[in-house]
Amino acid sequence: MSTSAPALANGLDPALRARLAELTEEGWELWRQFDVEVRQNDWHPFVPADYERVLQTLLELRAPGLRFLEWGSAMGVIAIMADLLGFEAYGIELDPQLVEMARGLAERYGSNARFVAGSFVPSGYRWKSRTGDDRIGTIGYGQSGYPELRHPLEDFDIVYAYPWSGEEPMMLDLMRSYGASDARMVLHGGPQGARVYRGGKLLG
Repeated sequence: MSTSAPALANGLDPALRARLAELTEEGWELWRQFDVEVRQNDWHPFVPADYERVLQTLLELRAPGLRFLEWGSAMGVIAIMADLLGFEAYGIELDPQLVEMARGLAERYGSNARFVAGSFVPSGYRWKSRTGDDRIGTIGYGQSGYPELRHPLEDFDIVYAYPWSGEEPMMLDLMRSYGASDARMVLHGGPQGARVYRGGKLLG
């Protein structure tokens, strides 16, 4: 990751760069509409990521043939962004309404990103913290989405998530338990906008 992210972004094909900018702008507009129509009436865990910073991280990680998964993919902006950058991209989202919105957004941008409704937690996984607390925060419960994707978690090279405070340990444990040993876990947040882990260890 020696090349700076802005330099990587500047090296994008201008048409692709414009398409990504249009996607993120539409993503923000959809979020504003969702906030008014849904979140101001009833609490919902979906909040948008810093799309520009996530794009920078994806540019640093992209390479031919990588399979990308977004946990809690909401309206699909990040998974679609990954698809447009050349990843084989998928998203799992618990809220069926958001899955339908993601599919519509993907269609508008000619994206092959696939979205399924369900939980990103594989069947059989149980979280136990060091204190024995098994609560999973805002993640929620539902039928596992992997059978519909036809890919288990171990099939993915890069997994992205935007955890609420306190959810990071569970996500890292889930990756250690079910993810491929060389897969990278990208968690939104931190000074650089995202933190990249492999095997539960933060990469420099």
